[in-house]
Amino acid sequence: MNFYSVIIGTELLNGRRVDKHFNFLNEELTKRGLNHQGNFVIKDKPNLIEQTFEFIKHDCDSVMFSFGGIGATPDDLTREIAAKVFTCKPLSLHVKAKELIEKQFGAEAYPHRINMAMLPEDAKLLHNVVNNVPGFYLENRYFFTPGFPSMAWPMVTWALDNLFETKIKPYAYNFIVYTGESDLIDIMRTIPQTIELSSLPKIVEGKRQVEIYLASYDKDLLDFCYKEFLLHVKQKGFDYKSL
Repeated sequence: MNFYSVIIGTELLNGRRVDKHFNFLNEELTKRGLNHQGNFVIKDKPNLIEQTFEFIKHDCDSVMFSFGGIGATPDDLTREIAAKVFTCKPLSLHVKAKELIEKQFGAEAYPHRINMAMLPEDAKLLHNVVNNVPGFYLENRYFFTPGFPSMAWPMVTWALDNLFETKIKPYAYNFIVYTGESDLIDIMRTIPQTIELSSLPKIVEGKRQVEIYLASYDKDLLDFCYKEFLLHVKQKGFDYKSL
């Protein structure tokens, strides 16, 4: 499965707040061996939200965690757009969500808070440990949580723990080669696409170096590629250091 994160909030892009969701979700996925395919930080603009959801929907292996925009204020657009994109139907009253909101706020649930019980058809609820106003999810793969970390993160961990299997972590080699990145392009081109390869060039104390990361679930293939990479490095006379 390809996991995507969508973080919605104009306040993140104009500097009024700093995002914390990406690092949290990335760490949760990484420690479970799950693939974080992409992250989007976008404004509270209907067309932009819709286009982002549509893009993710068209990846048949997609799982999405969306943060923000499910409240009751006029700029909370996520519920309505989620219904349009993922169900092609309007919002409808979710009876259990209505009960939770009424129980939490009593008469103050009306006239506005109760609108948070208007959800896409067939939505399932995510428990809110802070105030019981639920998040929701569709098809066991599209998850919609509040923008507040204290509310959203327990929803995310519940979903990951209960709806997805933790994968075996890939085997990996991480090492530094003391040369420029361009000197390693030839050997990089020999690495099969089934091997995850990343190259991070740096300049430390005026000297070039490259941090190389190789990872795969196929240990034998990874070991072979790693040895071939180091053989190339040694033949070129470059120093290296394992991390």
